[in-house]
Amino acid sequence: MTLETVPYTHGATALTGRLATPPGTPRGAVVVFPNIANHSPAFDRRATMLAEASYVAMVADFYGTHPGDSMEEIFAVAGALRADVDHYRARLAAGVAALRDHPAAAGLPMAAIGFCMGGQAVLELARHGADLAVVASFHGLLDSDRPATAATPIATRILVCHGDKDPMVPRTQVAAFEEEMDAAGADWHLHVYARAKHGFTDPASDSRGMPAIAYDASADRQSWAALLSLFDEVFD
Repeated sequence: MTLETVPYTHGATALTGRLATPPGTPRGAVVVFPNIANHSPAFDRRATMLAEASYVAMVADFYGTHPGDSMEEIFAVAGALRADVDHYRARLAAGVAALRDHPAAAGLPMAAIGFCMGGQAVLELARHGADLAVVASFHGLLDSDRPATAATPIATRILVCHGDKDPMVPRTQVAAFEEEMDAAGADWHLHVYARAKHGFTDPASDSRGMPAIAYDASADRQSWAALLSLFDEVFD
């Protein structure tokens, strides 16, 4: 499947989405937020998988430029983006708006999913009150510089797919997230995979030489099935 290039902007920053459309009538529209390294074939593949399941799907763009070739460069660019919560959330919202305004998504209910940094990003959208039926985080960080409270309730349904052996998200962070979601009155699902590490949905994780990340085929399959099951419930 060939993906369409979708130009959009956030302020003065030019961004590029990657759009996949289903062959038949779509059930909904889904923004896909990639990992910290931004666009890659792995996320085009997820958009294609969603299109094959009858959803319009667009891979969003975090930076508008190549963030760098080394992890040090990439983390620096990501850190600068996330340093200001309002700016970061507005960048994420620009991706949602780009898909909402695309003719292929006209009038469709919307969701957002994300992987690693993208998983944290969709939770920020939920905390921000984005008009999304569902957000789903795959091996994303669960903390926030501006957590939700009873004064900032969350209406979006939330699915979190988490690897219990992810050193970036210890159980203390998981417990704090549960308490945060309860305080905000969120309707949340948490799926925990006992042996899975960070990056468990990406087959390329095993080639990166980082002990914190690894592919887990079972967790990959089960988490995707959980997403589609929730979509079946919400987008009936």
